[in-house]
Amino acid sequence: MKVAIIGKGHAGKAIGSGLTRIGHEVRYGHREPGERPALAAEWGELVIFAIPYHQVSNVVANIGHLLDDKVVIDVTNRIGPNGEPVPCGSTSGAEELQKALPLAKVVKAFNTVFAANQSTGHIGDEQLAGFVAGDDPEAKGTVMSLMKDMGYAPVDCGPLRTAQYLEAMGLGIMQMAHGTGMGTSIGYCLVRK
Repeated sequence: MKVAIIGKGHAGKAIGSGLTRIGHEVRYGHREPGERPALAAEWGELVIFAIPYHQVSNVVANIGHLLDDKVVIDVTNRIGPNGEPVPCGSTSGAEELQKALPLAKVVKAFNTVFAANQSTGHIGDEQLAGFVAGDDPEAKGTVMSLMKDMGYAPVDCGPLRTAQYLEAMGLGIMQMAHGTGMGTSIGYCLVRK
Protein backbone atom coordinates (compact mmCIF):
# COMPACT_ATOMS: atom_id res chain seq x y z
CA MET A 1 0.00 0.00 0.00
CA LYS A 2 1.13 3.56 -0.68
CA VAL A 3 1.10 5.46 2.61
CA ALA A 4 1.59 9.22 2.81
CA ILE A 5 2.72 10.53 6.18
CA ILE A 6 2.12 14.21 6.76
CA GLY A 7 4.76 15.19 9.29
CA LYS A 8 8.28 13.93 9.73
CA GLY A 9 8.77 14.30 13.46
CA HIS A 10 9.38 11.44 15.87
CA ALA A 11 5.92 9.90 15.42
CA GLY A 12 5.86 10.21 11.64
CA LYS A 13 9.29 8.65 11.24
CA ALA A 14 8.54 5.86 13.71
CA ILE A 15 5.26 4.88 12.06
CA GLY A 16 6.89 5.17 8.63
CA SER A 17 9.72 2.88 9.73
CA GLY A 18 7.24 0.29 10.97
CA LEU A 19 5.21 0.41 7.77
CA THR A 20 8.31 0.17 5.57
CA ARG A 21 9.49 -2.83 7.60
CA ILE A 22 6.29 -4.72 6.75
CA GLY A 23 6.51 -3.91 3.04
CA HIS A 24 4.53 -0.73 2.46
CA GLU A 25 5.69 2.23 0.39
CA VAL A 26 5.98 5.42 2.45
CA ARG A 27 6.35 9.04 1.35
CA TYR A 28 6.50 12.03 3.64
CA GLY A 29 4.81 15.37 3.24
CA HIS A 30 6.86 17.90 5.14
CA ARG A 31 8.40 21.33 4.89
CA GLU A 32 11.70 19.96 3.56
CA PRO A 33 12.42 20.57 -0.14
CA GLY A 34 10.94 17.83 -2.30
CA GLU A 35 8.63 16.60 0.47
CA ARG A 36 5.60 18.81 -0.05
CA PRO A 37 2.45 17.61 1.73
CA ALA A 38 0.27 17.98 -1.38
CA LEU A 39 2.48 15.69 -3.45
CA ALA A 40 2.50 13.02 -0.75
CA ALA A 41 -1.25 13.30 -0.09
CA GLU A 42 -2.12 13.00 -3.77
CA TRP A 43 0.15 9.95 -4.13
CA GLY A 44 -0.95 8.08 -1.00
CA GLU A 45 -3.75 5.56 -0.87
CA LEU A 46 -3.84 6.10 2.89
CA VAL A 47 -2.74 9.32 4.62
CA ILE A 48 -1.45 9.68 8.17
CA PHE A 49 -1.63 12.97 10.08
CA ALA A 50 1.45 12.82 12.34
CA ILE A 51 1.62 16.55 12.96
CA PRO A 52 1.19 18.81 15.97
CA TYR A 53 -2.48 19.24 16.85
CA HIS A 54 -2.33 23.01 16.43
CA GLN A 55 -1.23 22.55 12.79
CA VAL A 56 -4.18 20.37 11.72
CA SER A 57 -6.32 23.21 10.38
CA ASN A 58 -3.40 24.56 8.30
CA VAL A 59 -2.75 21.14 6.78
CA VAL A 60 -6.46 20.61 6.04
CA ALA A 61 -6.61 24.00 4.33
CA ASN A 62 -3.68 23.03 2.10
CA ILE A 63 -4.38 19.39 1.25
CA GLY A 64 -7.94 18.62 2.37
CA HIS A 65 -9.24 18.59 -1.20
CA LEU A 66 -6.83 15.71 -1.99
CA LEU A 67 -8.17 13.41 0.73
CA ASP A 68 -11.65 12.60 -0.57
CA ASP A 69 -12.43 8.86 -0.27
CA LYS A 70 -9.07 8.16 1.41
CA VAL A 71 -8.45 6.67 4.82
CA VAL A 72 -6.93 9.36 7.03
CA ILE A 73 -5.31 8.22 10.28
CA ASP A 74 -5.32 10.88 12.96
CA VAL A 75 -2.34 10.37 15.29
CA THR A 76 -2.61 13.77 16.97
CA ASN A 77 -3.11 14.50 20.64
CA ARG A 78 -4.66 17.74 21.85
CA ILE A 79 -1.48 19.57 22.76
CA GLY A 80 -1.10 23.28 22.09
CA PRO A 81 1.94 25.04 20.63
CA ASN A 82 3.52 25.50 24.07
CA GLY A 83 2.94 21.92 25.19
CA GLU A 84 -0.24 22.68 27.10
CA PRO A 85 -3.24 20.31 26.91
CA VAL A 86 -6.13 21.69 24.85
CA PRO A 87 -9.49 21.04 26.57
CA CYS A 88 -11.44 18.34 24.78
CA GLY A 89 -14.91 19.85 25.11
CA SER A 90 -17.74 17.69 23.82
CA THR A 91 -16.01 16.38 20.67
CA SER A 92 -12.62 14.90 19.90
CA GLY A 93 -10.00 16.33 17.61
CA ALA A 94 -10.62 13.35 15.33
CA GLU A 95 -14.32 14.22 15.05
CA GLU A 96 -13.41 17.81 14.22
CA LEU A 97 -11.03 16.50 11.55
CA GLN A 98 -13.83 14.36 10.10
CA LYS A 99 -16.08 17.44 9.93
CA ALA A 100 -13.33 19.31 8.08
CA LEU A 101 -12.82 16.34 5.71
CA PRO A 102 -16.40 15.12 5.15
CA LEU A 103 -15.49 12.84 2.23
CA ALA A 104 -12.47 11.22 3.90
CA LYS A 105 -12.62 8.22 6.24
CA VAL A 106 -10.99 9.43 9.46
CA VAL A 107 -9.68 6.82 11.90
CA LYS A 108 -8.06 7.60 15.26
CA ALA A 109 -5.02 5.41 15.97
CA PHE A 110 -1.42 5.38 17.27
CA ASN A 111 -1.96 8.36 19.60
CA THR A 112 -1.69 6.39 22.86
CA VAL A 113 1.80 5.07 22.06
CA PHE A 114 5.06 6.99 22.38
CA ALA A 115 7.12 7.42 19.22
CA ALA A 116 9.91 5.26 20.66
CA ASN A 117 7.52 2.29 20.54
CA GLN A 118 5.34 3.14 17.54
CA SER A 119 7.34 1.30 14.89
CA THR A 120 6.98 -2.12 16.55
CA GLY A 121 3.98 -1.93 18.88
CA HIS A 122 6.13 -3.43 21.63
CA ILE A 123 8.07 -2.43 24.69
CA GLY A 124 10.60 -5.21 25.07
CA ASP A 125 8.59 -8.43 24.92
CA GLU A 126 5.32 -6.74 25.84
CA GLN A 127 2.82 -6.21 23.02
CA LEU A 128 1.05 -2.85 23.18
CA ALA A 129 -2.63 -2.32 22.54
CA GLY A 130 -3.36 -0.48 19.31
CA PHE A 131 -6.56 1.41 20.09
CA VAL A 132 -8.60 2.36 17.02
CA ALA A 133 -11.81 4.39 16.60
CA GLY A 134 -13.67 5.19 13.40
CA ASP A 135 -17.06 5.26 11.73
CA ASP A 136 -16.17 3.43 8.50
CA PRO A 137 -15.82 -0.33 9.22
CA GLU A 138 -13.64 -1.01 6.18
CA ALA A 139 -11.30 1.89 6.94
CA LYS A 140 -11.04 0.84 10.56
CA GLY A 141 -10.32 -2.74 9.48
CA THR A 142 -7.52 -1.53 7.20
CA VAL A 143 -5.91 0.40 10.04
CA MET A 144 -6.26 -2.50 12.48
CA SER A 145 -4.67 -4.84 9.94
CA LEU A 146 -1.71 -2.48 9.48
CA MET A 147 -1.25 -2.22 13.23
CA LYS A 148 -1.41 -5.99 13.69
CA ASP A 149 1.22 -6.49 10.99
CA MET A 150 3.44 -3.91 12.70
CA GLY A 151 3.24 -5.85 15.98
CA TYR A 152 0.35 -4.30 17.93
CA ALA A 153 -2.64 -6.01 19.49
CA PRO A 154 -5.33 -3.94 17.71
CA VAL A 155 -8.45 -3.03 19.68
CA ASP A 156 -11.64 -1.77 18.05
CA CYS A 157 -12.88 0.97 20.39
CA GLY A 158 -16.01 1.71 18.40
CA PRO A 159 -17.19 4.75 16.44
CA LEU A 160 -15.19 7.93 15.95
CA ARG A 161 -16.96 9.64 18.86
CA THR A 162 -14.96 7.34 21.18
CA ALA A 163 -11.78 9.04 19.96
CA GLN A 164 -12.31 11.54 22.76
CA TYR A 165 -11.44 8.77 25.23
CA LEU A 166 -8.36 7.77 23.22
CA GLU A 167 -7.24 11.39 23.17
CA ALA A 168 -7.68 11.55 26.95
CA MET A 169 -5.61 8.36 27.24
CA GLY A 170 -2.92 9.99 25.12
CA LEU A 171 -2.79 12.98 27.47
CA GLY A 172 -2.86 10.64 30.47
CA ILE A 173 0.13 8.60 29.38
CA MET A 174 2.07 11.79 28.59
CA GLN A 175 1.37 13.03 32.11
CA MET A 176 2.60 9.73 33.56
CA ALA A 177 5.72 9.79 31.40
CA HIS A 178 6.71 13.41 31.85
CA GLY A 179 4.77 14.64 34.87
CA THR A 180 5.65 11.79 37.20
CA GLY A 181 9.01 10.91 35.67
CA MET A 182 8.15 7.41 34.44
CA GLY A 183 9.66 8.13 31.04
CA THR A 184 8.48 7.00 27.63
CA SER A 185 9.15 3.28 28.06
CA ILE A 186 5.56 2.80 29.22
CA GLY A 187 2.44 1.84 27.33
CA TYR A 188 -1.08 0.48 27.46
CA CYS A 189 -1.95 -3.22 27.22
CA LEU A 190 -5.46 -4.64 27.25
CA VAL A 191 -5.94 -7.82 29.28
CA ARG A 192 -8.82 -10.08 28.29
CA LYS A 193 -10.14 -13.23 29.91
